[in-house]
Amino acid sequence: MIKRPRRLRANSLVRKLVRETKLQIEDLVYPLFVVEGENIKREIPSLPENYHLSIDRLIEEVKEIKELGIKYVILFGIPNQKDEKGKEAYSYQGIVQKAIREIKKNFKDIYVITDICMCQYTSHGHCGIICEDGYVDNDKTLEYLGKIAVSHAYSGADMVAPSDMMDGRIAYIRNILDSEGYTHIPIMSYSAKYASAFYGPFRDAAHSAPQYGDRSSYQMDPANINEALREAKLDIEEGADIIMIKPALSYLDVIRRIKDNINAPIAAYNVSGEYSMIKLAISNGLLSEKAIMESVLSIKRAGADIIITYFAKDIAKMIKEECK
Repeated sequence: MIKRPRRLRANSLVRKLVRETKLQIEDLVYPLFVVEGENIKREIPSLPENYHLSIDRLIEEVKEIKELGIKYVILFGIPNQKDEKGKEAYSYQGIVQKAIREIKKNFKDIYVITDICMCQYTSHGHCGIICEDGYVDNDKTLEYLGKIAVSHAYSGADMVAPSDMMDGRIAYIRNILDSEGYTHIPIMSYSAKYASAFYGPFRDAAHSAPQYGDRSSYQMDPANINEALREAKLDIEEGADIIMIKPALSYLDVIRRIKDNINAPIAAYNVSGEYSMIKLAISNGLLSEKAIMESVLSIKRAGADIIITYFAKDIAKMIKEECK
């Protein structure tokens, strides 16, 4: 007779022993979209249960997520005006800069991460300065990314997260932050940001779709995993504190490969298309809400230490309910 190992019981001791494989509220970062104006809380049609928020309503939202136990947010700003060089992105009176100051005034214990990119702020929708030949000028763009990072740090950001995918931007931003006295501000690098079809709802939310062409010249080929590892290693050498993979669910193998080869915290962005697909399936009765926890748990299991997800509030509620 073959003896089978006894299955572990889900008692409190066992839960403690397997804690590292379970999602915790502390793992989650919640994205927020901030707009100019007053008393605005407008649901984003392609991103259900997520909103465009004016700063006054943003404070209400942050209070709600704080009560759920969520401590980390990442801010995306939508300006009223755009131009070819995205000057609102680095204005000290820009929408994100004002939002940071207001959050910090009201909540000392909320950790604010800011997206460093230009696509929401440029009239052409690309992530940098455009050359005469229509391509993004990598080196010129670095100057503007540096300006954005310094303006965010000055306004009180706890961490900056460059998502532009320009070559050399981590070293440039690290150097300029240090030279301006912001040596304590960490960088979370979008190291492996793929040219993905899963960004549609975000581009709708951030009004950031390119007006012509696409971003495949500076984002990564979805078939290429070796480049992701090279980019992650380079970003660590340049001064990144955290490595991010984006998207998450379709790139779990990339998360695992980088986790196994890079000695640094790993973040993963559970992007808008991944979120909206599951929300749509739930709203149509095709899936139960358990699919939310299962899908995000797979990102944790693949090796992500930090998960940026629009599901953060749903998951926090589920975890709290489980603990009752």
